[in-house]
Amino acid sequence: MRGHRAGRPLVPAYLSTEGVARPSRNSLERLSVLTSTAGPDPGELPPAQQALLGELEGGSLTVVEAAALLRLPVSAVRVLSAALIDQGLVTARPPVPSAGQPDHDLLKRVADGLRALKL
Repeated sequence: MRGHRAGRPLVPAYLSTEGVARPSRNSLERLSVLTSTAGPDPGELPPAQQALLGELEGGSLTVVEAAALLRLPVSAVRVLSAALIDQGLVTARPPVPSAGQPDHDLLKRVADGLRALKL
C-alpha cells in the first residue's frame, strides 16, 4: 500500500496538529506572512511544527505556501503557525492590502519613460 493517494497524505490533518482543531488566534489569514525568529530554543516540538520551522529557515512564506510545501491543509498550518507564534518562534504579519500594492499601469508608464530617456 502506498503512503499517498492522489498526492495527499493518508494521515488525517488533525493528527499533525495533535488533535487541535482551531488556531489560538484568528488573525492568521491565508496570505499572512510567516517568518521564523531567533527566539528561544524550541526544545521538543511535534514533528509537524519542526517541519514548518524548517521550511521557514532563512526566509518567509505565506500560510498557503507553507501548506503547499508541507502538503497539509491550510487550516492545519494555521493551527501549527499559531502554536509557534505563541511560543515566540514565528512572527506573522497580515497580507498587504490591495490599496497598498503598486499600480501596475503606473509602473509600466515609468519604465517606458525611463527607456525613452535611455535612448
